[in-house]
Amino acid sequence: MTALLSMLMTHSAQAQLSPRYQDSNRDLVADLPADESDWRDPRILIFAYTPVEDPALYTQVWDEFITHMEGLTGKEVRFFPVQSNAAQLEAMRAGRLHVAGFNTGSTPVAVNCVGFEPFAMMAAEDGSFGYEMEIITYPDSGIETPADLAGRQLAFTSPTSNSGFKAPSTLLLSEFGLNAGDDYRTTYSGSHDNSILGVVNSDYEAAAVANEVLRRMQGRDVVSAEQYRSIYKSLTFPTTAYGIAHNLHPLLAQQIRDAFFTFDWEGSALQREFADAGMASFIPINYQQHWQVIRNIDEANDTVYNCD
Repeated sequence: MTALLSMLMTHSAQAQLSPRYQDSNRDLVADLPADESDWRDPRILIFAYTPVEDPALYTQVWDEFITHMEGLTGKEVRFFPVQSNAAQLEAMRAGRLHVAGFNTGSTPVAVNCVGFEPFAMMAAEDGSFGYEMEIITYPDSGIETPADLAGRQLAFTSPTSNSGFKAPSTLLLSEFGLNAGDDYRTTYSGSHDNSILGVVNSDYEAAAVANEVLRRMQGRDVVSAEQYRSIYKSLTFPTTAYGIAHNLHPLLAQQIRDAFFTFDWEGSALQREFADAGMASFIPINYQQHWQVIRNIDEANDTVYNCD
């Protein structure tokens, strides 16, 4: 496990920005460095979407958006198909990743530990947004409610995932008295896609997943509603946060923001891929406001981010 992922400890509460960064306006996000010599203006921009089961597919999904970003920035943009949350976090901390979509649970880690500045997320036409965590099982598993997970197996995705670990482990303990590893067996699949496929193929008895991924997989006919049952559905959480490394040149940073908010979804591969999740545009976000519920979950878990 990398240093970034060793943040799951139980002797501190509220996570704080790494001392490597400044936050003069107290918005909980790293400021642009005061010294202009620390601003970055790379010749090639690297963009990464949160890890998925088939990165090659998402290279095509984002192709038109990348072309749009190239037109506004005047730079070559390359899609980086990350295999794990840890790889994505390490890449931005090392300066190899400039624009990214971090999943909900990884966003606070990215903000605090690698200088991620989130500014957008996907939303529906009416501006509504978010997804729910669902615990799913296969039809004849004998698991009817979360309480039935006692003595059974539950697949998580990764320790940094909100719906794939943080939220379900918290609610199972608080609502049903089930402690991960003690009252039910756990495994990590690496992604929501893998967890869903593992359930429908009966490789996992149950899994905690983001239902926006579930809907997209159904929309692509990868899985069908008859292949699984949902036994729990959470409140609504914010979805993937899109943003940049905090130290990009201000002009370049603004051009990248403009690329998100001026992209024409109509008829695009992005629209087709995310239509089943109800997404149709990018909207501005405020990390301090929109991620409050996620930080609360982390605090309830006594999570501390070890950014060393």
